[in-house]
Amino acid sequence: MSISFSAFGCKTGLIKPGDDLIGRILASVGEAGEIRDGDIIVIAESALATAEGRVIRLSDVTPSDDALRYGERYAMDPRVAEVVISESDEVIGGIPGFLLCLKDGTLLPNAGVDGSNAPEGTIIPLPHDPNASAYRIRNEIFERTNRKVAVLVIDSRTHAMRLGVSGVTIGCSGMAVIGDCRGTKDLFGRKLMVTRRAVGDCIASAAELLMGEADEAIPVVIVRGLDNLVGEGEGIETIAPDECLFMGAVRKMERKN
Repeated sequence: MSISFSAFGCKTGLIKPGDDLIGRILASVGEAGEIRDGDIIVIAESALATAEGRVIRLSDVTPSDDALRYGERYAMDPRVAEVVISESDEVIGGIPGFLLCLKDGTLLPNAGVDGSNAPEGTIIPLPHDPNASAYRIRNEIFERTNRKVAVLVIDSRTHAMRLGVSGVTIGCSGMAVIGDCRGTKDLFGRKLMVTRRAVGDCIASAAELLMGEADEAIPVVIVRGLDNLVGEGEGIETIAPDECLFMGAVRKMERKN
């Protein structure tokens, strides 16, 4: 028995603040033909944040003393550092050009603030509440099409000691982003004790292959054939820093020092 799914990129054109993102999605389904029950609508965070008016002009930013210090220490535009600080729950450290931050229970560079795919002289933070946005979009798609779908808001992230970026889910409505394998058995009959699958991140990475990172203009991907995942799940799941392999080690070193 073969198992498969399909992914369709949606060329929406350039998204601007205030645009009807859902209308753009419905008008650009392309080879997908139409939105169907069980589809998973995957949306790039930069397009969503732009439509929600999150674009920030650097000329409007006045850096604080902390931002000036971070800018000098990590060779950053202090105006960018100021926005990053304001978007962060905590700044852990940094390397030239980037601050390593905790935000909404995740560890990421520059708190997700990005200047790529943003108009000249601007930067775009993450959507204010990706889970709430996913919920709203899912319900509006149902209102306009009468189709029951799941919605994922995704970002591209680096991972510890690995070169390159892959997709991660930062907002979800209509499915569980984590698949719990605990209690099932492996090929040799041993019970799995701790394994959980990052289903949302796997789908995000698959969608990233179509979205790209440059001028592809494909901020939305429709994933079809994973109907069994679509249901009533809401939100993403995170763990406490001390429970994280990477942050736990950092915290342990901090306490020793």
